[in-house]
Amino acid sequence: MSTTRSQIAVVGAGPVGLALGLHAAQRLPQAQITLFDARPPERDVAADPRTLALGLGSVQFLQRLGAWPADAAQPITEVHVSQQPPSWGEAEVRLRADALGVPQLGAVLSYGALVAPLQAAWLALAAQQPERLHTRFGTPVAELKAEGDGVEIDAGIAERYDLAVVAEGGVFGQTAHKARVADPLPRALTGDYGQTAWVGTAVLEGAAPGTAFERFTRHGPAALLPLPPLGDGRARAALVWCVPTHADPVRDLTAAQRLAVLNTIFPAAAGRLVALSPLKDFALGLSAERTLVHGRTVRIGNAAQTLHPVAGQGLNLGLRDAHELVSALRWTSDIRQALQRVEWTRAPDRWSTIATTDFLARSFTWKLPGAATARGLGLAALQALPPVKDWLARRMMFGGR
Repeated sequence: MSTTRSQIAVVGAGPVGLALGLHAAQRLPQAQITLFDARPPERDVAADPRTLALGLGSVQFLQRLGAWPADAAQPITEVHVSQQPPSWGEAEVRLRADALGVPQLGAVLSYGALVAPLQAAWLALAAQQPERLHTRFGTPVAELKAEGDGVEIDAGIAERYDLAVVAEGGVFGQTAHKARVADPLPRALTGDYGQTAWVGTAVLEGAAPGTAFERFTRHGPAALLPLPPLGDGRARAALVWCVPTHADPVRDLTAAQRLAVLNTIFPAAAGRLVALSPLKDFALGLSAERTLVHGRTVRIGNAAQTLHPVAGQGLNLGLRDAHELVSALRWTSDIRQALQRVEWTRAPDRWSTIATTDFLARSFTWKLPGAATARGLGLAALQALPPVKDWLARRMMFGGR
């Protein structure tokens, strides 16, 4: 980007906002970048235990940024997708890193383990270049408003920027701070799946190291994502357990009952669950913007789309948004042209991922006879077609690039 005095505001210092700010700071040396976030600077982000799943492309992107916490991440070397009986045959798909010639398919780590090094890398770079990199933590942005060929940001005082990137968002159905963008366009897709995700962590015996399991059940998908082991060497996994909200079979169960039920859901290869943390519940729905760009404001990550966790693609999609935005800004000094390029280049990846995730999520709400059998047949066919299976694995790792 050749414009010498471009002022870029990034609203939201989660993993997508921090990755964007750091990438832009490294690749757009003539841009002035201000990073806003409502959280106070003294808050310990490293303690946040929420689990994140990243594809290999996202891992490589974060490695290039110099902010990948390898010691805190558990590589995924195999993904096992199957359907709980009764179903058509032994319906399963196995994706293996070694079969694809890659060291790993992705990785799993806690939110805090990722955000803390990203934030540290940003703050270190900002300290080295205080004339162009500015950090505004503890400064919530109330509103963004178009102003000529720029954006006015209301964060206590009104300030003008050439470009504003909204990178903050929330979980569907949960209250979260989000800057209001003066934008008359409605979201293109919104919907409540009528499902609840119960999330937590499990301790396992006999688990396959580095293997992620996704199990299709009559209630919805359930997943075990491998985490770094405990200090005593016992295996851990993050649990995502999706069930219908209107007839929730999990809410009234005791911890022991939940553990017993889960051991009937997952295949023997997943190991035996021997301990379970308290579970938290989240409403699941789809929320996707019609367009990433409106004037000189662009939305990325959860600000642009909030997806069902069935395919684990939400954060990966947001990181690809960030990467492509910086690439477009490097391609031309005209911000308007850069944003047009972002809109055009991101559309296939965004909408194919949104459509696939939405289809999978809604398939569990269908009451059609034979729906489970059709899913089982689909899994069996996918396993029997290695070229298609490899294509799917690479889409999961790298997106539609």
